[in-house]
Amino acid sequence: MEEKNHKKEKTSYRRLEALAKNMDNMRVAEYVAMINHPGRLIFMNFLLGLVRGFGMGIGFTILLGGLIYLMRGWVNLPVIGRIIADLLDIIENYR
Repeated sequence: MEEKNHKKEKTSYRRLEALAKNMDNMRVAEYVAMINHPGRLIFMNFLLGLVRGFGMGIGFTILLGGLIYLMRGWVNLPVIGRIIADLLDIIENYR
């Protein structure tokens, strides 16, 4: 019985080792493909940069809008209140 378990463990270990080796070779192949096609790499990085920038812009807009909405009722200071009032007027004019 013990010998059977030992054989199963050896087989499992060999399969795991082969899988690890194949995964490592896949990464090397991907790297070589990237080096052979630098235009694709540049395009993908450009596209990812656009998506990140767009996401940051939307997130910042939502965050700033929420902050202005919350501060609308809290702020009574003359300078800050005037600036926020001007910003709110600008936003209202664009609606």
